[in-house]
Amino acid sequence: MHTPHRPRILRALLSTACTALLGAGLLAGPGTSAATAAASAQEAARGSEAAAGSKVIGYFTEWGTYDRKYYVKNIDTSGSARKLTHINYAFGNVTGGKCAMGDSYAATERAYTAGESVDGVADTWDQPLRGTFNQLRELKKKHPGIKVLWSFGGWTWSGGFGEAAKNPAAFARSCYDLVEKSQWADVFDGIDIDWEYPNACGATCDTGGRDAFRNLMSALRARFGSGILVTAAITADATPGGKIDAADYAGAARYVDWYNPMTYDYFGAWDATGPTAPHSPLTSYPGIPKAGTHTSATVAKLKSLGIPSAKLLLGIGFYGRGWTGVTRSAPGGTATGPAAGTYEQGIEDYKVLRTKCPVTGTVGGTAYAKCGKEWWSYDTPSTVADKMTYKDRQGLGGTFFWELSGDTANGELIRAIR
Repeated sequence: MHTPHRPRILRALLSTACTALLGAGLLAGPGTSAATAAASAQEAARGSEAAAGSKVIGYFTEWGTYDRKYYVKNIDTSGSARKLTHINYAFGNVTGGKCAMGDSYAATERAYTAGESVDGVADTWDQPLRGTFNQLRELKKKHPGIKVLWSFGGWTWSGGFGEAAKNPAAFARSCYDLVEKSQWADVFDGIDIDWEYPNACGATCDTGGRDAFRNLMSALRARFGSGILVTAAITADATPGGKIDAADYAGAARYVDWYNPMTYDYFGAWDATGPTAPHSPLTSYPGIPKAGTHTSATVAKLKSLGIPSAKLLLGIGFYGRGWTGVTRSAPGGTATGPAAGTYEQGIEDYKVLRTKCPVTGTVGGTAYAKCGKEWWSYDTPSTVADKMTYKDRQGLGGTFFWELSGDTANGELIRAIR
């Protein structure tokens, strides 16, 4: 995510950013220090710098404000906002052939207290916009380099894409009207599509044909135009005849600004008895349960289809997956079921695992841990740093991760990315 710029180009970016900040009254005013002004200018220029391969995109979950108590403010206090170039807001729904709100209360209505709010000011009953959307607006004011995309679909709501693909133009119009609604148009800089999976099976199975995804992305680009970001999270299944082969991802690439191949969840305790294997390996290793189920295979497959490296981002999970009933320390052991997790069996945040079950080894470019009868795999600052070296060597456009609340309160993992 970090391609250095020539000084002349960087000066031009900073000059443009300074002009914008002067116009907004954020620079050279009374009480504004030179250091603060320079930092603001650099942050405002970050969106342009990201185009050269240093994109850092974190998912923010709408439901995380409930059970996890993870608010937009936490993106700021953890230091993550200074590292991010983009935020993917997850998720909007896809239903009736249209883009739709996910949880309107969380997104636009919930009143934030002064202590919960990015700007330290409590919401009022009569303000035009509250909820997470308003908090994102406040975050963008404080960190003007960040861009926000509204992500639609996801595992749970991907079933609606089949209907949407029957009339791509109508779907695209509905998405544009929702994302660009005047009440919050300034909050969003684009749309992200997370269809799991076109012409293949996820929580539901799609049989719309190989062209459906390409047609959908073409319609979205035509409706949103060239000035608004259009991106997509896509499968990492690089096995022969697998999910990458099921849809025309290469044909659709011309319509997207970039792809987020979900290079995690290759293995997990949905195979309750094992064998244990890291869910996000960077490379193959002796004994890997299935060939082609690692990040480097996914990237190689997508590049072989003619998708430019700069349009591919490296995916990292800010969580681990684990089994219980395991006696073997190394990968490849048997298990009796998923390990207990805070919110869901078989999955746990990095911020918990780093102390609950510290790393005991590495394999395939990622880490694993054996503690008692439990076996977990997850990335650490060290393995993330190694993945960044791989990302740079491959010329990828940047890094994205699922999701912000899994990191520590001081942003250990995101610091390893930048």
